[in-house]
Amino acid sequence: MTEPKILYGGQAVIEGVMMRGRNFVSCAVRRETGEIILKSESIPKGVYAGVWSKTPFLRALPLLWDTLVLGTRMLMWAANVQMKDEMGKERAKKGKEGKEGIKGTDGTREESEIRNLKSQISSMSRTNVKDQKSEDGLSQNAIFGSLALSLGLGLAIFFALPVLVANFLGNYGVTPFWNNIAEGVIRLALFLAYLIAIGRIPEIQRVFMYHGAEHKTIAAYEASAQLVPAEVQKFSKEHPRCGTGFLLTVVVISIIFFVVLGDLSLGLRLVSRIVLIPFVAAVSYELIRFASQHRRIFLFDWFIVRPSLALQALTTRQPTDDMIEVAVAAFQDVRGKEVGSNQ
Repeated sequence: MTEPKILYGGQAVIEGVMMRGRNFVSCAVRRETGEIILKSESIPKGVYAGVWSKTPFLRALPLLWDTLVLGTRMLMWAANVQMKDEMGKERAKKGKEGKEGIKGTDGTREESEIRNLKSQISSMSRTNVKDQKSEDGLSQNAIFGSLALSLGLGLAIFFALPVLVANFLGNYGVTPFWNNIAEGVIRLALFLAYLIAIGRIPEIQRVFMYHGAEHKTIAAYEASAQLVPAEVQKFSKEHPRCGTGFLLTVVVISIIFFVVLGDLSLGLRLVSRIVLIPFVAAVSYELIRFASQHRRIFLFDWFIVRPSLALQALTTRQPTDDMIEVAVAAFQDVRGKEVGSNQ
């Protein structure tokens, strides 16, 4: 039976990669030991295979679910894998130090220090038992709490702050048209500054390397290349369907939307920026989709696709071969499940 045509997507996580198909998602993470472990699950029917996911302007909505729900859950799982490895290393280190300390005193360590050591070991044991009660470490409340906090901060910084600054400029005679333009420019500047700032963090740089591995793997598959590191490395670490480019387009298109709204009170201005997010995202998605399919047209290639690819220089890094192996493992797993479900 022929393999179904699926536009695979993905996301970099901590020391790993998530790959998403139409009906399944798989996440591969490399542990401290070098072992690659996988987590996979089915995607609720209708998210990517339903009628609404094929309807223009509505098919952008699954992308929001992809990032806010699916991506967050896999990111938390990957973080917990690394957290458990770090806790294991810390326990082993403390245990080793404790044994060496007792051995080095030739039985002369004071009873108070011995009791303190026993208390530490007992505490670590209780922590270990608690970890084993939960498969993924963090509770659902912690996961959704982190998501809510991230969304709140994102809305405050990238939507509310530009509105407040632009509203302040209005007090100095700036016309509503240029005021809305200034708001959009401020939002774009904050977005770029954020990407540049987090790109300087060593841990985030590794995530960006896995981001590059994800892009290369999907590009290699779409070119029918062999999915081995030597071949996958030949492909670009930038990809037209990247979420970073999507966010850039959303920011730029939002300027047009908000200029059309004209002069609004501060309250209505704040509300409109949040309420219109789904509409701006829908238009941006359709524009990217159309532009990527018509790159031969100068306007679409140079003003939509190329800026998106250029921006990915901030969010991707050249991956190592072992990172490619992780991305390929996630992709092969989800692809196998997708093909198997259609046989």
